[in-house]
Amino acid sequence: MKKIAIYGKGGIGKSTTVSNVAAALAAMGLTVMQIGCDPKADSTRNLTGGVPIPTVLDTLREKGDAELSDLVLKGACGVLCVEAGGPVPGMGCAGRGIITAFEKLAELNAYKIFKPDVVLYDVLGDVVCGGFAMPIRGGYADEVCIVTSGEMMSLYAAANIAQAVKSFGQRGYATLRGLILNAKNFDNEQELVAKAAGEIGVPVLYRLPRDPLIQQAEALGKTVVEAFPASPLAAHYRQLARLWAEDPDGGECSCPL
Repeated sequence: MKKIAIYGKGGIGKSTTVSNVAAALAAMGLTVMQIGCDPKADSTRNLTGGVPIPTVLDTLREKGDAELSDLVLKGACGVLCVEAGGPVPGMGCAGRGIITAFEKLAELNAYKIFKPDVVLYDVLGDVVCGGFAMPIRGGYADEVCIVTSGEMMSLYAAANIAQAVKSFGQRGYATLRGLILNAKNFDNEQELVAKAAGEIGVPVLYRLPRDPLIQQAEALGKTVVEAFPASPLAAHYRQLARLWAEDPDGGECSCPL
């Protein structure tokens, strides 16, 4: 089982990237679980026809306990979808909510029962408090990728996330694999991101082009991979999926391509 945490500044296109890669991996024949770690609970929306799914925290609040069937829902393209959820607005800690969700999934043996080949954690990265760092420091993720554009605040968030990952990496936790450039298409953007990656000490793993097909697919409640499978953008997501499925140390790809 490969476990990858994807971080990035809010609104940078992180959930769009993760759900499209999840759909591409599922189309390759892999069992994929996507876990949204954002209080907005909208990570998996494009995998479920645009319909929000019950979150772990909402279910626990309403029922007092939960079964796996309450928390893990299979999307149209076969991806196993989970949303951690968040506290009641104005009350509680969002990071603590992620910890509660992870502990509940572990208690219910979610990974042993579903046996996913790939687990993708979609994590809000404006801050890296204890709860939001849980995929890194709790042994949940093996690798971390950061989605960013060339915008200053996005790169600032990426640098903060990278610092946290490297700090935990010294203790044997997840390693930082690199940056994913989700392009906004302004002058010198690639150069800015390449410079930031050099300062952080990681590669730019992939560049995703800006494309209106993303908004068109979202309007249908689908990923680009599902709605427009023959498009060049869907091919980019499939290529990124192969990259994430590969062993970064040079081993053979585990995908049944």
